[in-house]
Amino acid sequence: MNSIIYDIVALTIGYLLGSIPFGLLLTRLAGTTDLRAIGSGNIGATNVLRTGRKDLAAATLLLDGLKGTAAALIGASLSPEGGMIAGLAAFIGHIAPVWLQFKGGKGVATFLGVLFGLNWPTALMFCAVWLSAAGFSRYSSLGALTASAAAPIALFALGHTAEALVVSVMASLIFYRHRENIARLRAGTETRIGQKA
Repeated sequence: MNSIIYDIVALTIGYLLGSIPFGLLLTRLAGTTDLRAIGSGNIGATNVLRTGRKDLAAATLLLDGLKGTAAALIGASLSPEGGMIAGLAAFIGHIAPVWLQFKGGKGVATFLGVLFGLNWPTALMFCAVWLSAAGFSRYSSLGALTASAAAPIALFALGHTAEALVVSVMASLIFYRHRENIARLRAGTETRIGQKA
């Protein structure tokens, strides 16, 4: 019974941490354009970059990642599977925050943060793949999709089966959240990194 209670606590903490909309909060404090009215309309770092504020985009990326890491580490301190539960909950909280009528970001930074909390070598691999794919193509979405697809494969290869299954769920949700980006990539109309809306 105690284990179930701890898992519920991990899930709750993870979701509440993940649902903090740092991109929206930072841009509002800075007095920039409402993120939901420009670019992709989401609250993540890539869209913050389209406001022209690289400092705010970097802060959003860092904070959205840290909330995923914090959730995974706090969850892991509560129960053996708590890190995975809290990490997944944080990711879901980011893409579907209750405060914003469940309309959040696409989850890439939080995904990466959760990876750092669960298995840092896989997180470093994610960064390398993202930087390579995004740097070569100049498409943030393509980098995110490539890296998120590689992450569960890396975890399986390292023998972390349970984590790989959880990360597979998150990767699938990233692909779903990027369905419009995928369509634009195919059409050649996707916005490139650094391009203002």
